[in-house]
Amino acid sequence: MKFLPIIWSNLKYKKLRTALTVLSILVAFLLFGMLYTIRESLAGGVSVAGADRLVVRHKVSIIQTLPQSYAQRILTVPGVDSVTHQSWFGGIYQDPKNFIATFPVEPEAFLKMYPEFVLSPEELAAWQKTRTGAVVGKDSAARFGWKVGSVVPFTSPIWGEPANESAWNFEIVGIFDAAKKGADTTSLYFRYDFFEEARQRNKGQVGWFVVKVKDPNQAAEIAKKIDEEFANSAYETKAETEGAMAQGFAEQVGDIGTILLGVLSTVFFTILLVAGNTMHQAVKERTVELGVLKAVGFPNGLVLTLVLGESMLIALLGGGLGLGLAKVITSGDNPVPNLLPFFYLPNAALRDGAVVMTALGLAAGVLPALQAMRLRIAESLRRNG
Repeated sequence: MKFLPIIWSNLKYKKLRTALTVLSILVAFLLFGMLYTIRESLAGGVSVAGADRLVVRHKVSIIQTLPQSYAQRILTVPGVDSVTHQSWFGGIYQDPKNFIATFPVEPEAFLKMYPEFVLSPEELAAWQKTRTGAVVGKDSAARFGWKVGSVVPFTSPIWGEPANESAWNFEIVGIFDAAKKGADTTSLYFRYDFFEEARQRNKGQVGWFVVKVKDPNQAAEIAKKIDEEFANSAYETKAETEGAMAQGFAEQVGDIGTILLGVLSTVFFTILLVAGNTMHQAVKERTVELGVLKAVGFPNGLVLTLVLGESMLIALLGGGLGLGLAKVITSGDNPVPNLLPFFYLPNAALRDGAVVMTALGLAAGVLPALQAMRLRIAESLRRNG
């Protein structure tokens, strides 16, 4: 630390060049942070998925429905603790661009299955006694200005209009928060009994079942037993862990990890060339100064450390500012809640970013540092003449 003033003064030798290099690194790490956020959002269901939950869907496709009566048979499978169901409603509020993930559920069973959703006992009681009642995540409530007591009309391109009504009118009886970072607070849930009564087709059918198992270590075995229970039936099933299902949805968009790696590899290779050139020029321009340092007793190892420290400081400054800016941006309101239900920069991004900053600083500075370390005193002083 005692040599930090020397390193800092070296950075100020060419202020404009240093500032532009730091700015380039800032932009690269801002991009790193935003892409990391997008990846986390698209695959967010994987990180928040319960290890003790299975999803049982139609074997052919999740858009195919299953008989509601399957719930009782699933409960008889050894290792199953509880079962509930959901269905994809495809809710649209007023305008097609206002799409909200909307599901008919059984209130009490749903909240027991998903303890990460926080709803007060009073709101649950109101939901249970209000036939058209619905609960909505705090993000969507804030987005549309909904409050408890608001009546919101929805349309569904999948289920059409309810019986004797022009729209599905839900009364907001509760606004839920998330007890777990990354849990979805944009969705809307309404009562299945109202849905079953009002819909005009596929009565007695549900989208999929969510199954809680007693031992998460036996989840794969229990999933296999559930599929065997319905083998060769008119509605064969595909049971898998909740995390596996969420991962499958994310992969429909593409291999997010590979896309992220490809884009960032290109960006950081370019930044590496920029930072490496900056350090090379800095060492070249200060050849005499480095020779003087060696002449007054600075060992080769310390000269190497000083140059590497300069490169590291540039990388940490630019990277830290870039990730900090990404953190600020993702801490605000979600600009695209329809596309990215989870919009935040995870702590893993800060950890991985620190590793990348360190690697960038070392890679950009290692050759100029070796060049400075091998510099001969007589040769460096002769250049001054």
